[in-house]
Amino acid sequence: MGGRLAVIATALGYGALLFIGAFEDRREAFADTFGIGDMAFVGILATVFWLICLARAPQAARAHSVINETLHVACKWISISALILMVCFILLQVFMRYALNDAPNWTEEAARFGMLWMTGLMAPIAYRHGGFVAIDMLERGLSGRLSAILSLVLLLMSIVVLLVMWDKGLNNHVDTMSGRGCSSTLRWPFGIEIGKCGPKFSSYYQFLALWVGVNLLILVAVELILRQGLKLFGKDAGLAPLGDDNMASAS
Repeated sequence: MGGRLAVIATALGYGALLFIGAFEDRREAFADTFGIGDMAFVGILATVFWLICLARAPQAARAHSVINETLHVACKWISISALILMVCFILLQVFMRYALNDAPNWTEEAARFGMLWMTGLMAPIAYRHGGFVAIDMLERGLSGRLSAILSLVLLLMSIVVLLVMWDKGLNNHVDTMSGRGCSSTLRWPFGIEIGKCGPKFSSYYQFLALWVGVNLLILVAVELILRQGLKLFGKDAGLAPLGDDNMASAS
């Protein structure tokens, strides 16, 4: 029961952060109450939340593990579907161009749409299971404790970069004129009209892909930091080991 409550509490914490932080009007409304900048307010909320997780590190690590594993199952299948569609769109474009000398103009953008979502959803899975390219000669050459400290420092540096990407991705890409624009070629099927773009596909859904990926990467980074901290103090015995037989690591 305690583990389930930790998962629910952690999920609600991230949900609250996104509910406030992902929308400019909400951020500013809360921030104005305290007389600080809107992104500074979100940063303070996130810091307080992660300090609470740090205080209950074993439970928080298990909760993050459950949340990430659940999300990554959905991410994997969506990514597979996006890859299949991307290949189909590219093959259709090539066939139409050479067979009929008249390829539909929407296939290139549709393939790019699939590639963006495939990348955004698969990157967190690769990060969590060690699928990224890594130069780990120094880490392997150090003693166990020094290696764990170095890994923790690198993870902390990574989450700083991801937090900057979260801010820039939201405020410089998703929530901008470009992000709110309309696609030049993609249309909703059967003449359906949705939102301000009407029958056109909103560019928001393309710009959102990588920002969603950054959010998922932050979740993974927090879990890895908690795991590495527990490992450093020899308290990671109850954590299930990470690993995916279906994913080849790169090192």
